[in-house]
Amino acid sequence: MQQTVLEQMQSMGHEQVVYCQDPHTGLNAIIAIHNTTLGPSLGGTRLWNYNTHEEALTDALRLSRGMTYKSAISGLNLGGGKAVLIGDASKLKCEAYWRRYGKFVNSLNGKYITAEDVNTSSIDMEYIGMETKFVTGKPEYMGGSGDPSPLTAYGVYMGMKAAAKKAWGSDSLSGKKILVQGAGNVGQYLMGHLVEEGAKLYICDINEAKLKQAKQKYPKVEVVDNKNIFDLDIDIYAPCALGATVNTESINKMKCPVIAGAANNQLADENIHGPMLVEKGIIYVPDFLINAGGIINISIEIDGYNYDRAINTVGKIYNRALDIFDIAEKENIHTQLAAMRMAEKRIKDIANIRVGI
Repeated sequence: MQQTVLEQMQSMGHEQVVYCQDPHTGLNAIIAIHNTTLGPSLGGTRLWNYNTHEEALTDALRLSRGMTYKSAISGLNLGGGKAVLIGDASKLKCEAYWRRYGKFVNSLNGKYITAEDVNTSSIDMEYIGMETKFVTGKPEYMGGSGDPSPLTAYGVYMGMKAAAKKAWGSDSLSGKKILVQGAGNVGQYLMGHLVEEGAKLYICDINEAKLKQAKQKYPKVEVVDNKNIFDLDIDIYAPCALGATVNTESINKMKCPVIAGAANNQLADENIHGPMLVEKGIIYVPDFLINAGGIINISIEIDGYNYDRAINTVGKIYNRALDIFDIAEKENIHTQLAAMRMAEKRIKDIANIRVGI
């Protein structure tokens, strides 16, 4: 029997789920607020043509929960939230659409702060900002941080180097065979770092235009078929598209010693596939740690954006990843669980301070 919305919220620890709709603009939105112990929830707005409302809700719940852990483990005084908008981006996006959505965000009185995500941009955030102050990732000419993709990619690069240090004793990626799955904005910025360091790069994507664009930027990369990626003999798998690509079938095929990528919810089931990776000897950099560069970047915008502060804070992902590897090894647990415990401890510690325990 399928769980009700409230039952799903209870099982995942959510505080609030808000449904929003506007027939005049075609807006259909779900805003999920997971935890606000550390501060207001911050998370992007994703516009996607979901097959069902249930699928959209599941995405909102999982993503917002991930944002709680992402902020907590990154040392941010923010909680986890996420919004998913249901529909075709090519048909819906316009000023009126975003301003109506901005009104819904504003009605939450700061409990949720939005930002860009899949199929949304800094320009869209500008429109949202006409109706609410609870928005980040606005264009640079408005004093915002602009596109968070470069900082997200830099964080992934730092996490990948930490994993290389753990796997091979050196964080150099020169000569390493790396598969980047997903040639979107983050994937392409990550490719730039890897090409510059001398890695042997394989790339794949379902979007041919993105592949062509990446190939033009980095002519030496090798495009591979999505269907055969786990047959490749590679050193590092970097999932940078949608989640759940690390599953029973793919793990059984994997030949790589390291997984380090930008996608959210990479493990199809963290309780099953986290331990499977340990058994196979694969080092996994937890997704909500390694892809935290974007939220770190936009969180700094709240107090007045400073790029140097952003890049230095994102760079701390390297040492935090090494700490998680050590904890996982000492406690004989998988790295996702080690990272979750670290994040949960911080939330609990701050909650205790606030109630005077």
